Amino acid sequence: MHVRNQVQSRLAFLSLIWLVMAGLSSPSTAAAELTLAQAEQMALTHNPALAAAGKQAEAMAALPSQVGSLPDPRISLAAMNLPVDTFSATRENMTQLQLGISQAIPFPGKLGLKAEAARYMAEAARENRDEFRLMLLRNIRIHWWNLAYLDKALEIIRHNQDLLRNLVRIAETRYKTGKGLQQDVLLAQLELSKLLERELNIRATREREAASLNALLGRSTDTAIALPRQHAHDLAGGVPDVTRLKQWARSNRPILQAMDYRVQAADSMLALAHRDYYPDFSIGAAYGLRSGINPANGKARADLATIMLSMSIPLYSDSKQDRAVDQRAAEKARAEFSWQDAVNSVEAEIDSAASDLRIARDQVVLFEKGILLQARQTTASMLAGYQVNKVDFLNLVRAQLSEFNTDIQYWQQVSAFHQAEARLAAAVGRENINKEDQ
Repeated sequence: MHVRNQVQSRLAFLSLIWLVMAGLSSPSTAAAELTLAQAEQMALTHNPALAAAGKQAEAMAALPSQVGSLPDPRISLAAMNLPVDTFSATRENMTQLQLGISQAIPFPGKLGLKAEAARYMAEAARENRDEFRLMLLRNIRIHWWNLAYLDKALEIIRHNQDLLRNLVRIAETRYKTGKGLQQDVLLAQLELSKLLERELNIRATREREAASLNALLGRSTDTAIALPRQHAHDLAGGVPDVTRLKQWARSNRPILQAMDYRVQAADSMLALAHRDYYPDFSIGAAYGLRSGINPANGKARADLATIMLSMSIPLYSDSKQDRAVDQRAAEKARAEFSWQDAVNSVEAEIDSAASDLRIARDQVVLFEKGILLQARQTTASMLAGYQVNKVDFLNLVRAQLSEFNTDIQYWQQVSAFHQAEARLAAAVGRENINKEDQ
């Protein structure tokens, strides 16, 4: 009797724990279901980092017209040749009040090259924004499918908790009638406790995933997230041709496009460095107002006009222009090497994601066509055998846990498939791997 009371107390305690956990996990107000499409749209609308990237692209687009324009003209006003003893404007013939204007003119082609380099950098900023958009969509999909898997895992765990409780009751009944063993009851309780612990761990992981997803959505990290219930997926389609994906990525992946624009910008800056061997010019004109009478003819002094032309002389080309050409040549080489390194990285990303996609798809198909059905049939057979004393309780529990782990692994592979699909689309430079973006 003491043993039976102890078993019942443990079962009641485990039930209490489960009820407390269920209460903690159930918010007072249920959150509206968040579909993947809604999550993507919300992120594109509210993610602050994407908005910042967009503003950066706008800022860079305003540069070409600035750097391609002539410097502002300069206006000068001067009192010239004033005698310091009297500061009279009428005593000396050369005393005048002068108003002048001047304009700096870079050597032909320099402004065009500066504007060209700025345009390439503005295009690179626009491609960087598009790249960030792709990475944002990829991360949204990864976190969303992680949450979908965790929700399914929690659902399976709770279902298996109910099954284990039923096994506890069966084992307890058999023990009371003298047909079972006490250790059967204790074993079932132990496995139930392990499931409760696993549920706690998965809930903690889900909270972290939800916080990460909320951050990407541009809202408070503690906002409740509820996903639609997942069902079996048809993932038997083939993986796109990797060679074609790599070719498409070379011409369309935003990060590669951005680096290509940086190479072109570096080329323009190198051409500009060569132009710096040529002089820049400055032209100007001034009008001098004179006062007083000219003693030579007794008439009012005539005003004076001045026209100016000046130019820079690159006398120190060995320490300035030569070094500038070396600098720009090195920067262009660096940009080219960076582009090639990025191409290699992108192709490696495509290979890795395509491999993960293929493996996950094959495993999902294997689970659906064989492993899941076999696991359920094994559990049903073990339960029937246990009820007629042909199977011991330990093997029954093992079969039930094996089915539980198989269900978990199946949904883990479903999630892995969609995450690999998201990574492959981003690596190629598409929003949807099965559709070429226009």
